[in-house]
Parts: sequence; C-alpha cells; structure tokens
Amino acid sequence: MAGAMIIFDDDRGELGPMTDLRASFEVRTGMHSTAARLAALHPRMLAGFWVPDRLKAAVAERADAPVNELPRGKPLYCANGRWALPDRELKLRAGEAVIEAETGDVVAAMLEYADAVSFLQSGELHGQMHAQEVPVGALYRYPWQVIDRLKETIPRDIETLLVLDALIPPNESQVVGHHPVKVHESARVYPDVVFDAENGPIVVREGATVRPGAVLCGPCSIGCGATVVDRTLIKANTAIGPMCKVGGEIGATIFQGYSNKAHDGHLGDSWVGKWVNLGAGTTNSNLLNTYGEVSMLTELGGQRHRTGLTFLGSVIGDHVKTAICTRLMTGSVLGTGAMIATTAAPPTTVKRFAWLTDSGERTYRFSKFIEVMKAMMQRRDTEPSDAYMTLLKALYDKHAAST
Repeated sequence: MAGAMIIFDDDRGELGPMTDLRASFEVRTGMHSTAARLAALHPRMLAGFWVPDRLKAAVAERADAPVNELPRGKPLYCANGRWALPDRELKLRAGEAVIEAETGDVVAAMLEYADAVSFLQSGELHGQMHAQEVPVGALYRYPWQVIDRLKETIPRDIETLLVLDALIPPNESQVVGHHPVKVHESARVYPDVVFDAENGPIVVREGATVRPGAVLCGPCSIGCGATVVDRTLIKANTAIGPMCKVGGEIGATIFQGYSNKAHDGHLGDSWVGKWVNLGAGTTNSNLLNTYGEVSMLTELGGQRHRTGLTFLGSVIGDHVKTAICTRLMTGSVLGTGAMIATTAAPPTTVKRFAWLTDSGERTYRFSKFIEVMKAMMQRRDTEPSDAYMTLLKALYDKHAAST
C-alpha cells in the first residue's frame, strides 16, 4: 500500500484517565501502543501524528515523527489511534475508507492532501468517499475493551518483536511449555525463575531483572528496565511497561511504565498508568461476589456502562498513590493524580486530584501534587517538561481547581 501514514487521535474514545495526558495511540494496549503496532505493520510509512490541540506540545516532545503537520506529494493513509488490531491485509486506494458500524467512526482512510486536512480538522469524511463497514469493536472505546483483548494483543505484539540479542533462559531457570521464551542478553534472570509458556509466549526485554522464585506465565511481557521482585506471580495476559517494579500477584493487567507495585497484594484485570505507586498490601477485586456482569463508570456524572465482563478490576490513572492495605473494589476507576489513604475501600469512581483520607475527601493542592510528582520522577532520574507541566495544570484547572 503506497502512501505516507498519519496516525490520528479522533478524541472520541472514552478511556477515562488513560488519555488525560497522552494521545489514544500512545496508550499501552498490550506490550505495545497502537502507534507502535501500526508502525511495525507498515515499516517506513509513518509520516506523522495528528492530535487535539491540547495534546500537541506534549506529544511532539515524545513523538518520532511530526505532529499536526502533513506531508504533501503522496496519498495519506490515516489510521485511527484507537484501532485495536490493525488489519494486516487491508489495502486501500485513494478515496477509500473503513468505518466502524453503528458508531460511524473512521478506522482508516486513504486521502489526498486536501481531503486529509479537511478530515483531520473536522473529523468528517467528504460525501464522495467509498466506505466499507467493519463490525463495532474494531476501535477501542472503553477501558474494559483494552483489558478484554490482552489475550489477543500481547501474543501478536510479541510475534512482531525482533529480539536480535535474545537468549534462551539460563539453566538455573525452568521453562515449561512450547511457546517461545525470549530473554534479552542484557536482562538479568536469577535462579529458580519459572517461565510457564504452555499458553503463550514470554518476553523479557532489555535491562529487565527477574529475581529469584518469580513465576511468569505467558502470554506476558516484561518491559525495558523493569524489575520483577522475588517470588512474584505474573499471570497470563500481563504487560509490564518500562522501568516498573512489580511484586505480589498480577494477572491480565497493563502497566504503562514507571510505576510501582513492589509488595504483596493482588492486582487483576486492570490498567495502570505511569508514575503510580501502590502501597504494600494494596489489593483489588476483579470478580463480584454474585459472579455477575461488572459495570463501570469511567467519569463522575457520566453513564454507568455494562461491560459484558465477569472479570474486571481497576483503571488507575497516572500519578495515583495508594496507602498500605488499600482495597479496590471491582470495576474501580481512580482519576489522574488521586491520593488514596483510607482504611475503608475508596469509592469505585474517584475524581482526578482527589485527596481521600478517613476524614473525608478534599482536593489535592496543586503545588503539593507537583512536589510529590517531582520527588518520584527524580528517583528515576527524570523531570517533567514545560509542556507536560502545562498539560497537567490545564487538567487540574478543568477537574479540580473549582472544587
């Protein structure tokens, strides 16, 4: 398929706090983000990204291609950043598009320059486009759809990952099952680690550490520089992002990166943002006592949705902190920047920048939030950029400053 690829954020998803500080295509939806998945599928085609104005400066700092700038001279293949599993066989010609049934959202379109500008600015295709429909669900709309599809996305992501310096696990480890187990040569795997590859592949990436007694069940991936602490159980369908430190029992869960759950406690069927710290003993429920369908409210004041899932844990936004022995109920959503220090379980929907204690709820003072955030980031030799600080302040002013 000739053309240059533009990956766009149409701002139509309802992914809760996960898209507060990043574009939809930057969100880790398996081992990879959608942007990485599309780039791997169409090597050398990526020409840029398109995002809402509020995200432009922050995304431009992280992106490896221009943001909100379009190249001229060839048709532009515009791919939605919420596309769950991009179609390897899809071939579009100029003037053709794929849209999602029922929602009408554009999954992908091949457009000439002027048509691409019009579409990306307005969100609407012109009336002469030839469009074919695909079933609803092609695009991620809600967080539980991301969690539910990990059993598909993680194995596919691992298939596309070329580990040039992969090694077989050391002799002191035990490998069970027939699926591939790839350990980068720079990773450190201690004795008595078990790789259970009976149900899917396993990847341990550059600079990661897996300490003694850990059990990793595929499909799963351990990101660059991440640490799996002693006697950790990583269950199937789990993707640990870069520079995380994880322990206890974790299953069917994504960690975006730079987050800690280093102590005992269960976390299942969940989605964890960046710069999160879960205190020792923090545990979530991912199954109702009634074994019924889990419902979820992604935004306070919004609509509560039936998810169709029996197992669904927590969606935990960036910069969330929990105290020791925090209990998270089934289907919880914790807003960006929330500080939770209650002996009772917090509400299932916690607003952004909430400060919860046994004395009640108040709003996290922004100056204090920034102080804590910088202290955590400095521990990883990182500091926030001006664009990131501006994005955080705008989010705070929108959701917390007036409360």
